[in-house]
Amino acid sequence: MTLAVSACLLGEKIRFDGGHKHDHFITDDLGLFAQFVPFCPEHLAFGTPRPSVRLVRNSEGEIQVHSNKNGADLTEALERESAHELERISAEQLCGIVFKSKSPSCGMKSAKLYLDNGFCEGKEDGVFAAMCRERFPHLPMEEEGRLQDMWLRENFVMQVFAYARFEEFKASSPDMKALVRFHTEHKFLLQSKNEMLYRQLGNVVANRDSLPFETLLERYEELFKTAIAHKSSIKRTRNVLEHMAGFFKNDLSREEKAILHEQIRDYAEKILPLIVPLSTLHLYAKKYATDYLLGQRFLDPYPKSLALRSHLDAGK
Repeated sequence: MTLAVSACLLGEKIRFDGGHKHDHFITDDLGLFAQFVPFCPEHLAFGTPRPSVRLVRNSEGEIQVHSNKNGADLTEALERESAHELERISAEQLCGIVFKSKSPSCGMKSAKLYLDNGFCEGKEDGVFAAMCRERFPHLPMEEEGRLQDMWLRENFVMQVFAYARFEEFKASSPDMKALVRFHTEHKFLLQSKNEMLYRQLGNVVANRDSLPFETLLERYEELFKTAIAHKSSIKRTRNVLEHMAGFFKNDLSREEKAILHEQIRDYAEKILPLIVPLSTLHLYAKKYATDYLLGQRFLDPYPKSLALRSHLDAGK
């Protein structure tokens, strides 16, 4: 899969001061499973090194880009190069974008926005990030700063891999039977995101209006990509775990059931990481050949070597 990434996060020395902000989670961990398309509209517009810039709301309410060195209006140059970068990355089969936080070009609601008088009004999208949001409304996007939060990291990675699976599925010339299978495999993952959207997706698959498959797939795609963008919660995840545990109500001894439910409670109380009850459920699914559970993407939504479910802070 392909991710577009702010070039400085990949170690390229193109920051305004000639440095970089190499992020090793992106290059060393995600890099095992993804190829990267770097971007940096500021470098293209102003070169490296360069005076730093800021976002400024002028007296007419317009957001402009000003030089911190002499206050010059640099909006046109940055917008032009941002548009060029947008067209370039649009030619790729992207499954996600990672931006540099706080950047006037790439920040996601983290770039400081100033008034003409020099006071900070708040925070806003950078110029390029705003263009990407408009062009790619369903594409997974995140900043490297927010990815230091293990909950946001786990949700973003899950979204990226789910998005990539759907793109692969769509490219396989699927039929109705394949769509039903895809939806079934993602049942518990979708329920951990948004129960209402999961039910809406089920209604799409039921196709009570006998829509053409192409129309049906378009509706499913929009709802699916909307659903996977939702953040999971401990409460919803616990409900999914309890539902999965119900598959073994006739197989487990009283003691085994007690241990499993204790693990689920301990996860909900942030005593144990999610990987513990999941590993137990996976073990029982294999032992009792519970194919329905073994086929659930919730058990392995991304490569296990990323180990994101091993952290207590991966749930909120």
